[in-house]
Amino acid sequence: MEHEAEVVGVGAGSAPGGDVPAVILSARGEYVPIFVSADQAQSIGMALEGEPFDRPLTHDLLVDILTEFGGAIDRVRVDDLRDGTFYAKVDAERYEDGEPERFVFDARPSDALALAVRIDCPIIVSDEVIDEAGRPQDSVRFDDGPQGGA
Repeated sequence: MEHEAEVVGVGAGSAPGGDVPAVILSARGEYVPIFVSADQAQSIGMALEGEPFDRPLTHDLLVDILTEFGGAIDRVRVDDLRDGTFYAKVDAERYEDGEPERFVFDARPSDALALAVRIDCPIIVSDEVIDEAGRPQDSVRFDDGPQGGA
């Protein structure tokens, strides 16, 4: 089963070797932290805050190119977690002669999420990913304290 998720924050999480940036998804009443690079965290965080960069970042450029060529991203999916690595897909389409042509692209979750927050498309997370990586909401702390269902 799949669940729609939302990005509720970007921060640092504890991992072997020290704190690393993480994007926190909320799905099925749980938080799913996905560790990302510092650059990806900044890109996603600034997009969430609506802060533009002076020049387009790679994700902005990709969205602009895709749109210019008549394509659109329908949704992104975080659909697998193996050996501590998350896997994602980007579902896209374009129309030719009024008929949709659908595409599925393999993606790093950080790239998929960076695209999703820019175009406000659905983010889908599988039960299997939530079962393995999900955390109770009260176990994740943000700068202003624990978050619990609010």
